[in-house]
Amino acid sequence: MSSKVRVRFAPSPTGPLHIGGVRTALYNYLFAKKHGGDFVLRIEDTDQNRYVEGAEDYIIESLNWCGIPFNEGPGKEKGHGPYRQSERKDIYREYAEKLIASGDAYYAFDTADELDEHRKDHEEKGKTFIYNWHNREKLKNSLSLSQEEVEKKLEADEDYVIRFKSPQDETLDLKDVIRGDMEIDTNILDDKVLFKSDGMPTYHLANIVDDHLMKITHVIRGEEWLPSLALHFMLYRAFGWKAPEFAHLPLILKPQGKGKLSKRDGEKMGFPVFPLEWKDPKSGEISAGYKEEGYLPEAVVNMLAFLGWNPGTEQEFFKLEELIAAFELERVHKGGAKFDPEKTKWFQQHYIQEADNDILADEFQKQLEKKEIKADKKYISEVVALIKERVVFPKDFWDQGYFFFIAPTSFDPKDSKKAWKEDTGQLMQELAEFLKSIDNFEAEALQEKVKTWIKSKEIGFGKVMMPLRIALVGALQGPDLYKIAEFIGKEESIDRIEKAVETLK
Repeated sequence: MSSKVRVRFAPSPTGPLHIGGVRTALYNYLFAKKHGGDFVLRIEDTDQNRYVEGAEDYIIESLNWCGIPFNEGPGKEKGHGPYRQSERKDIYREYAEKLIASGDAYYAFDTADELDEHRKDHEEKGKTFIYNWHNREKLKNSLSLSQEEVEKKLEADEDYVIRFKSPQDETLDLKDVIRGDMEIDTNILDDKVLFKSDGMPTYHLANIVDDHLMKITHVIRGEEWLPSLALHFMLYRAFGWKAPEFAHLPLILKPQGKGKLSKRDGEKMGFPVFPLEWKDPKSGEISAGYKEEGYLPEAVVNMLAFLGWNPGTEQEFFKLEELIAAFELERVHKGGAKFDPEKTKWFQQHYIQEADNDILADEFQKQLEKKEIKADKKYISEVVALIKERVVFPKDFWDQGYFFFIAPTSFDPKDSKKAWKEDTGQLMQELAEFLKSIDNFEAEALQEKVKTWIKSKEIGFGKVMMPLRIALVGALQGPDLYKIAEFIGKEESIDRIEKAVETLK
């Protein structure tokens, strides 16, 4: 690649960023970083009616949380701005006029009502109305009207749009990095509107002009833009510009596999489809976010990378640097990728294991403080190290480790029935007495002593270990029992055994 790689992520601020959008941003980011290029954020806010307050900030926060920040865009000016389309309005008219001058576009004065009439008329005859080469000479535009009539209409300030003049009888050869070569017959294309009567460009014109002026070399976007590729290709040609390389990403599908993943799927099946929590400024409705649900950004990024791409190896866990090194557009699939909420949890569980215990301890400490439990940070960190293989989310720490901080207040009835027999109380009382004689309460030493004691009694280990777990934990759960005893200490362990004997008589 001779010129510097420049890619862009160009969302519309019409609401929260869906994870499909995050994946598009991620692939752009990985591609840019791999080739030492630039990752540009451009806000496509030409549709002012659908603009949502706070959406632009949300997009930026989401990219930052995922660890894929843009290095050029709003607030990070690098000489190709402004980076919001609404601030680039004046640029587009000039380019629309250039296309009229070159004969590649024309003024169309048809009103919405007139076009509706044509549509209805066609429908009644069982046809579809397409505004293009086969009827444009008969409609109200600068191709069918005299120059004088056109000038009169323009001077009278009549409403018009500017349409692209699609060529007749031509076969376009289009290339896509992911989908390969495609042929399009221009006779089936309509003359798309490039410039609207309200003085704003349509997506098609603004997009091409911005990509050219921002020196974008690769356009990596969702497959919903595939039908526009022919028009975009012809616009580059009409301007005499070198087109970027295009790559259209597959859809992210519902877990069942049919149709595009939507917000409703997430609500129905209990998983987020947005990176961060979103509160709708109009309705006040709150949508769940991966961050607030306790997911780690590394897990979300690793999961998203695999929705439509694979490295061609058996490796599944990739840190961001490894993704950058392995990522190739040619390895992105053409077919849609099924979203799997369970797989996301699987990635999450892996990254919780990898996470720094002190950082996880901070999370756990917040939960403890809410319960008005004071504990030393070092102790919390040690507990985290012991129980983290059992958790998926930081919020699970309490369920998996409450007994390190408080004595059980009740005993699981099903587990107690299983573990606590007629003679258990007597046996546990003897164990408590025996423990009082032990000075070294570290797990290994304790295990040695208790094992010897059980053997001397000539009874099965289960007869002691199960009720001991019930006494210390309140249920048959938790990590190594001797570790629990070491952590809570000699006095607390004996207290808990005595309390269990009293309660479970």
